[in-house]
Amino acid sequence: LEHVKDSTTGTQGRVVKLFTNHFRVTSRPELLTYKYNIDYMPEIEDGKVRTDLLCQHKHVIGECHIFDGNSLLLPHKLQNRWGKKIVKVTIEFCSELKPTSLDCLRYYNILFRKILKMMDLKQVGRNYYNENEATEFLNHKLVIWPGYSTSILEYETSITLCADVNHKLLRMQTAYDLIMHVDNKSQRKDAKEISKELVGSINFYRVDAINWEETSQKLLQGGRKSPQQHGLCCTDLTQPLLDTPHEPIMLVPELCYLTGTTDLCNYRVMRDLAMHTRLIQKRQHELLKIHEYCTNAQRELQLWDLKFDPNFVSFSGRIMKEVRILQGSRAVRPFQSDWSKETRSGPLLNVKSLDHWLVLYPRRNYGAALSLLQSLRKVTPTMGIAMRDAKMLEVNDTVQSYTTILENHVSSKTQMVLCVLSSDRKDLYDGIKKYLCVNCPIPSQCVVARTLDKPQTLMTIATKIAQQMNCKMGGALWKVETGLRNAMFVGIDCFHDIVNRRKSIAGFVSSVNQELTQWFSQCVFQEAGQELVSGLKACLEAALKLWYKHNLFLPQSIIVYRDGVGDGQLQALIEHEVPQIRSSLKSVYGDEVRLTVVVVKKRINTRFFAEYQGRLQNPLPGTVIDVEVTKRQWYDFFIVSQSVKDGTVTPTHYNVIHDTVHFTPDGIQCLTYRLCHMYYNLSGVIRVPAPCHYAHKLAYLVGQSIHQEPHYSLASRLFYL
Repeated sequence: LEHVKDSTTGTQGRVVKLFTNHFRVTSRPELLTYKYNIDYMPEIEDGKVRTDLLCQHKHVIGECHIFDGNSLLLPHKLQNRWGKKIVKVTIEFCSELKPTSLDCLRYYNILFRKILKMMDLKQVGRNYYNENEATEFLNHKLVIWPGYSTSILEYETSITLCADVNHKLLRMQTAYDLIMHVDNKSQRKDAKEISKELVGSINFYRVDAINWEETSQKLLQGGRKSPQQHGLCCTDLTQPLLDTPHEPIMLVPELCYLTGTTDLCNYRVMRDLAMHTRLIQKRQHELLKIHEYCTNAQRELQLWDLKFDPNFVSFSGRIMKEVRILQGSRAVRPFQSDWSKETRSGPLLNVKSLDHWLVLYPRRNYGAALSLLQSLRKVTPTMGIAMRDAKMLEVNDTVQSYTTILENHVSSKTQMVLCVLSSDRKDLYDGIKKYLCVNCPIPSQCVVARTLDKPQTLMTIATKIAQQMNCKMGGALWKVETGLRNAMFVGIDCFHDIVNRRKSIAGFVSSVNQELTQWFSQCVFQEAGQELVSGLKACLEAALKLWYKHNLFLPQSIIVYRDGVGDGQLQALIEHEVPQIRSSLKSVYGDEVRLTVVVVKKRINTRFFAEYQGRLQNPLPGTVIDVEVTKRQWYDFFIVSQSVKDGTVTPTHYNVIHDTVHFTPDGIQCLTYRLCHMYYNLSGVIRVPAPCHYAHKLAYLVGQSIHQEPHYSLASRLFYL
């Protein structure tokens, strides 16, 4: 990255004033602080007990201290005078810390979480929630707790507190209620059905199994502490217990409230929740309450000489030029990052005729299937898609029925299978997809019958389905000018297999042509603890061979967008994965390897706002930020690529970790934004570059549904859209 050592900021675009949900630390300890390791004899596992035992010795450690359960931070050095109690607490000097050291910042984060706890916020996972300001949705039996996710880190010019509004969704239903509901519905103790609802659920614990042999009564007879000793009431002593992983803990269903939504939550539920959580002005009001918490905890902060600016950090961002969408002979300029009207009103870039295809439907959904076919006949001519009549086949509503019909009717000429499903049952969808991706490799499209019920939206849905089928058969909808010649783009993302949790899948998707309209998709299966590099090298070699076959020359540059990497894995990526990719390319290119690797991060808490007519609103699509909240030691930037109608838009963070293509900051920012326009499942801009999202969709399909490598004959098609 020598070519950007002087500056990693761009200059192109219209300048706009922005605000962010960061609060600058205006005062912090100037002197060294002292870190101590804490040991207990005998060993104490309970974090609260460890804290209580240590706090009994405030006369030794002082009022001003931060404890994380294992180590202690003090503003002064201790004298060596200890006493012995029943539990021996050993305080051992470890190191001196500078105020800006990463370890010191970690303790500041612990201190701030302590302040949130002092303000009566409840910790759930890593975040804190205000139970007292909960909103109940009685008609849906749901409760929302408002809360915060916070972090204190050093950025480009200062240390800041990043605070974002968070919501925890709770159900007014215990695990016991759910067990009884399924029991009553099935009129028998259907253990399999109940297990399906609860196993894998994540609350404060993840439920791994239901132990039907153990009951609350047996636990009490075994001399365990009863719920009554904790002020809790257990009404059914015969209820089974819930097993949790990794720890010998059994949970009483009646005392466990469920969190999160289920697949049964309908549109009305999700709409009501969204209306409550997505209000942008309400979000800003909640964020500014952070300063109120700081004021109330002034004494605690003063002990460490910590002060926060009450206002959002502000700075200048830039709005990049609009991207032209090229569709056939037409050039479209998107309105509010959407060009769906233009896409359906003219010929697509590359169309595939639909000559031999099957439509499978359950008997009760014949009308829905027929309506869909009639709508497809109306919308396809405008887009230039020639479509012959499909062969319609009735099926029973089982995986076995679908696969049997397919075995009997699929031929070498079959281009597409369209399945109308009676419901969104996961086992049915998974079974069909597995058969058509592995055993009988044919592009397929599944649609749930109830989505076809509304006549006012049927034409829109039919248009979408026609476009998806065209892409899955190898067609293309549009293209954009990247400004880069003879470059191959690669997207990599990882997903954990939901059946084999020790296994993860990496999706590897690479462009095949210069227009970025054809893609090559591969999977890498990775066991826990296994390095991804060996699989990626094989994927890269196969991608280069296919590029050469299509173009008769090798790409001049390779640009990799790598998703699925946490901050803790970044150094391993830089030290191991990138050098190995470079070494495998050296065998083809020699020393002149033109490789750029960009890490993509979607799960971030930073938000940006622009001021319009005195009110803070979402920034316009194409807004780029490469100052203030970027890291001094990184070559990074944020892009707001989407336009959202409701709520606060989420930016994406990009970190260039290797670049021998020698992009300018403007060049890599502009290219990244353009690639966000190339995802064929949405006639609009997405949050990440298209190859990255294709890799995610591929890994998700494999990890969620088919659990094995798709057939190689599908690799040159976007069969997973």
